[in-house]
Amino acid sequence: MTVHDVARVLPDIAVLRNLCRSMAMVEAVLNPDGERCYSFNTDWSETEELASMSNGSGDEFDVVFSSAGAYIRGFDHESPLSPYGYDDVPVPWPGVVDSVPDVFRNLVDEPAFCDEDGTPVVTACLWRRTGDERWQAGDVDFPEGHPDPDGSTWLFELLVAPTPEAFQAFAEDYYETPVAIEAVRRIYDLRPLGPAEVAGLNPRASWGDVVEVAESIGYPLV
Repeated sequence: MTVHDVARVLPDIAVLRNLCRSMAMVEAVLNPDGERCYSFNTDWSETEELASMSNGSGDEFDVVFSSAGAYIRGFDHESPLSPYGYDDVPVPWPGVVDSVPDVFRNLVDEPAFCDEDGTPVVTACLWRRTGDERWQAGDVDFPEGHPDPDGSTWLFELLVAPTPEAFQAFAEDYYETPVAIEAVRRIYDLRPLGPAEVAGLNPRASWGDVVEVAESIGYPLV
């Protein structure tokens, strides 16, 4: 799979936004005090919201939601498309961000998505403007013989398989603990959370901690 395959199956912007909020909320209940893979911030800027994934090993993605649409950048540090892997001077792989439209162009060079020298940290990039009928990606000449050249297969795995069961499988593997599927389904349906629902997913979670995160995600509470 490459970013072009992802572009064909990724949910529309509104569905993707709700999916990202749900994933962040489930993980916030499972691990309210620790570092989490998935997060969502409704106040990333005055006009933008940010969904993020970071696995703690240098691999990550960000989705910026705004009135203009949505912009996605992903980085797989082992990808042959890494800016650091094919030239003496780090630079994005040809085609990855070259055709990003003007409305999202500032995000290519957004400091949060670049290294300390200003190089965009990206191996996969997608965007969809408000009103567009589909997601788009650049014209990239991928190296041959690599099953996942830009990291899209695993970076966006839970975005292209937007089911509670997929997230349950991820969480049980990552946290090595059983995860109640009905609780995950409830959050994926964006049904309001209360203390009882939180306890059903993680009896050790502090309601106060969950409320704080839910407010930053914009998730409904009872």
